[in-house]
Formats: sequence, C-alpha cells, structure tokens
Amino acid sequence: MGSDPQYAKWPLLPLAQHVFTLTNSYAARSAQQQAAKNLQDAISEHKMAPLYRYLAHPIEGILNAVGEGSAGAAGKPLSRKSSAVGMIASKSAASSIHLPWDEAVHQSLQADNDRELEEIQKEEDEAVEKAGDIEVQAARGKRAEFYARIGDKDKAIAAYEDVFEKTGILGNKIDLVLAIIRMGLFYGDKQLVKKHVERAKTLVESGGDWDRRNRLKAYEGLYLLTVRSYNLAAPLLLDSLSTFTSYELCTYSNLVVYSVLAGSVSLKRVDFKSKVVDAPEIKAILGDGEDKLLALSGALSAGPGADVGTQDAKSAPAAAKTTAVNLTTLGSSTEQPEAEMAVDFSPLAQLVSSLYNGRYKLFFQALALVEEQFLTQDRYLHEHKNWFVREMRLRAYQQLLQSYRVVGLDSMANDFGVTVDFLDRDLAKFIAGGRIPCTIDRVTGRGVIETNRPDDKNKQYQDVVRQGDQLITKLQKYGQAVRLRGSERA
Repeated sequence: MGSDPQYAKWPLLPLAQHVFTLTNSYAARSAQQQAAKNLQDAISEHKMAPLYRYLAHPIEGILNAVGEGSAGAAGKPLSRKSSAVGMIASKSAASSIHLPWDEAVHQSLQADNDRELEEIQKEEDEAVEKAGDIEVQAARGKRAEFYARIGDKDKAIAAYEDVFEKTGILGNKIDLVLAIIRMGLFYGDKQLVKKHVERAKTLVESGGDWDRRNRLKAYEGLYLLTVRSYNLAAPLLLDSLSTFTSYELCTYSNLVVYSVLAGSVSLKRVDFKSKVVDAPEIKAILGDGEDKLLALSGALSAGPGADVGTQDAKSAPAAAKTTAVNLTTLGSSTEQPEAEMAVDFSPLAQLVSSLYNGRYKLFFQALALVEEQFLTQDRYLHEHKNWFVREMRLRAYQQLLQSYRVVGLDSMANDFGVTVDFLDRDLAKFIAGGRIPCTIDRVTGRGVIETNRPDDKNKQYQDVVRQGDQLITKLQKYGQAVRLRGSERA
C-alpha cells in the first residue's frame, strides 16, 4: 500500500480560473467581480506577493492593458511571459474589472514572505545541526510549498527539484513531479507540463502504487485536453471517473464535463454508448430521475444489454431538465482547495442524448448551450471552443449522411433546424477538406446531397501498394549501403 499523497495542496488551481474569468469577455460582470474578490482575498490570506506583482503590477502585470500604468510607460507594449497566455483569455484581453495595485500592500506582503522564509531557513539550519535527514527534508519541502503557495513559479520549481534530488522514496518523488505539473497548469506552461507528465509516467512505471497511477491518469488526461488531443484524453478521463481523488487538480464536476466532452467528440459510436451514454458514473450525473437513482445504487450497468433509451422527440425536454448537482460529497476525505459549486448539467445531458438518438435539431440547440455555459467559461476548454463546435457539427453530419445514399438538402436543413444556405456553406467546408465523402447538387431540382461511399477494399489495396513501394525503396538504399561498406572493407 502506498503512502498518502504529499505536496498536494499548492498551488491553488482555482485561482488561475479566476484570473481567466477576469479577462474573459464571455464571462458575466458579476462573475468577474466575484473572481476579483476571490483573488484579492486569496492574495491577502496566503501572502502571495509574487503572484500579486505578476498579475497587478502597473507595468509588468499581465492583467494590465497596453498603455496602462505609469506615465513613463504609456503606450509601451507589455512583455507578457509565454506562460501568461495560458492564464488569460486572449493576448489582447483587457478586463473591465481590474485587480488594483497598491505598493504598500505589496511591500507588506513581501515583508511577511521574508519573515516566513527566515523562519523556514532557521528551521532547516537547526534540523541540519540537531536532527536527521527526515527533518531536513521536511524543512526543504516546507520551503518548496511556501514558494508554491505565494505563486513564485521559478523558485517553487527549483525548490521542488532540490527536494526531489535528495528524496529516495519513489512515492514522494512522484508527488513532487505532480506538484511541478500543477505549477505548469497554473501558469499555462504546456511545455513544462508535457515534460513532467512524461517524467511522472516513467516514475510510475518503475513501481508507483495504485493511487498515484490513478492520479496520474487525471493529470495526463487534463494535459491532453489543453493541447487538443481529445481522442487520447477521453479514455484517461473516463477511466478516472470511478476512482477520482485528485481534487487538487480539479473538481469532480469539472472532470465529468471534461470526460463527456472529450468522449462525445472523439469516441466511435459503440464506445460512445458504452463509455458515455450508458456509463453508470455519467448516468448518475446526467441521467433522469430513475436512471440517476439506479446508477447511484449500483443497479445500473453499462453494456450491450443496457436500455437504449428509445424516447421520442416529445420526451426530450424532460431528459434535458437535469437538475444541478453538488458532487462534493461524492469525493473522499482529500482536502479540496475550494467548496464545489452546484453545476447545471442539463445542456450536457441533452447534447449526449440528442447526438446518440439522432435528434439533430435538439443537438444543435444543446451544442449552443454547451458552448455558452462550458466552453467559453473554462480556461482549459476556451482555447479550443471553435474547433470543438466545428467537430461536433461534423460528427452529426457524418452520422446522418452515413445512413443514406441521397438526402434532400432542404430535408437535412429542416432536421438540423438551420437554413439551407447555412447547411450548404457548412457542408462545403467539410467536403472541400475531405472530411465528408459527398457532393451537393443545387443546379438541378431542389438540391440534393449524394454520398460517395468509400471503397474500403480498394483503399486497402492502394495502401498496401504504397507501403510496399516504400519498403522496396528502403531495402534498395540499405543494399547499396551494405555493398559500399563491403567494397571499402575489401
């Protein structure tokens, strides 16, 4: 059995979401005001002088628009650090609600930081003189967590690395790398996160315990989500639902959202049904009253024998009335950085149900609500929101067209609840990109869409011929190289 997770409290990732909300033009003004208040309270409570300067400084702060600050700096473009792009909604985003800069407050916070750092140094010196290695490591770990708490990214990572080098326990090493990953996620540094996810995987494979293996799934899945690898993120996030304990990473509500969205856009229809539509963990959140009770009681199981859900169009609104769910009580005793807010999952439930059951008009409506409520409001989803909406439209078009040889353009437009011109333009982009094998004929008659079924056998034959040619070319080059070396030896 592995030891309890260490170094799991800092940094507070919800603060990065508050920073994002401040610069998000899609966020409501009340949400931005609450985000600013939460940031100010956290900075004051945890003495976060470096983060305060990083965000609100009149010249260097990432929350200031170009031209703000002192008169001497007017009109001077801000040198935003590369990682800042991951914290704010866009490079040019300027919040209407600012985080005010107060030099006296910053000096006070800095003085508090200096005093606390002196105490930690004193504790470490005493441990070196009078105690053993365990106490020394504890003091060094306290310093690393101190830097992570106040938001000093570079010093926190350096301190974590220092503790890592002097730690022999594998579980603690994994925890340290996970802490560095969270620092990268906090500041939106994807390269740092990528590097240390690979590092953590190597450590886990060398003998990590089950809990840390499970936690790493959620970390890697979230990272893959940020780099738009939804097809790789979906299985990891969906697997994490039943055993999730990484509340330092995100709330369970967020994990449900990420899992459902990743699965909806990337899984094949059979897998989509078993892992999303009929998954007990997801039905417990997105299902209607009966399904939710059955899933929570364990009586509901996913699989081919599960109820297909043959509801007619009239019953769709009832399924969409999924009430908000507070999932805090579903977790373990792991300390959470913030109390989890109730979330209305009804747009997500309608998206899943309407896509699987082919109710495309409801699907488009649900997709718009999901974009408004989730994609535009979450810092991990916002960057790829346009791509996600486009891919989901494509998935719906493909699902309908694969069932027919010829479809009337006006009939399909009516099914999706859009105009013929919009559908024509939207399909044309996917057809030109080779994403949908069909043609649109609007010259004769009222306009029809004719699908071109791909010849799988012919494609396989062409692939074999092409790969064979490549193999022969490589063998010829290899043969020439071998003969050359033989002549040189002779």
